[in-house]
Amino acid sequence: MKLGFVSAILDQWNYEEMMDVAHEMGFQCVEVACWPQGKAERRYAGVSHIDAERVLEDDEYAQHILDYAKKSGVEISSLAFYPNTLDADPEKRQANVDHLIALIKASAKLGVGMVTTFIGRDQTKTVEENLEIVKEVWPPIIRCAEENNVKIGIENCPMLFGTDQWPGGQNLFTTPANWRKIFEILDSDNLGINYDPSHFVWQMIDYIKPIYEFKDKIFHVHYKDIKVYKDRLNNVGIMGYPLDFMSPKLPGLGDVDWGKYVSALTDIGYDGCTCIEIEDKAFEGSKEKVLDSLRLSKRYMEQFVI
Repeated sequence: MKLGFVSAILDQWNYEEMMDVAHEMGFQCVEVACWPQGKAERRYAGVSHIDAERVLEDDEYAQHILDYAKKSGVEISSLAFYPNTLDADPEKRQANVDHLIALIKASAKLGVGMVTTFIGRDQTKTVEENLEIVKEVWPPIIRCAEENNVKIGIENCPMLFGTDQWPGGQNLFTTPANWRKIFEILDSDNLGINYDPSHFVWQMIDYIKPIYEFKDKIFHVHYKDIKVYKDRLNNVGIMGYPLDFMSPKLPGLGDVDWGKYVSALTDIGYDGCTCIEIEDKAFEGSKEKVLDSLRLSKRYMEQFVI
């Protein structure tokens, strides 16, 4: 397995500076944030270290991206864009789908061969209603991925935090039950999982068992921790806003048993890219704190991944 990080945490660094950080710290890969230029809609989103549309239009720029990665000795594990492709607003939905398709084509042009994203969800509709929307929206995206020989790894984050995402959250790909339904609808070798155990922790789901069932569908891996505050959970219950009883933490500072998690990955023979995702508010406020968060996370995960 290769150890890297999700580049969104380095939102104040440009592509070259971000790759320099990865090189200097000894990371092997980076999942590169590729949002549309200048369109931040939420925390940790809107970061664009690679301009996908420019990659498609400008061969010199695309070659620079590749040359700098080679010079840095850091592999681009994936081009990352986590929107809501099932947004209730038709214009937003289409804009997100259009950029995702551009990202798939850019990933092919750069020889990366991987895009990491969400399925999306109309948060006001039921799971069953959203599955019908998946049947409409996603087949052209899958065809594009197949035609360009690019794999799509869907992260299992519910995108449900507070009032803005209530009641259903903005990503349908949240549980093993929903995974089975979506993989049945979108039956493609190019669609798989960007597996993040932290989202299962606060949903009270076993985050080890699905690794074995979906071993052939795990395309990419995240290392992010979650801390559930039992006193807060006892106060608001599991139907409260999730951020009322949990918070994201650096690997090792939350409730994930990383030894068991990585052990399961080795059991199934996973040898792809594994990327630390940092969303820990305790390490915000300055560039040095951000860099410290990467150093500490790498040091911890190197117990399990070299």
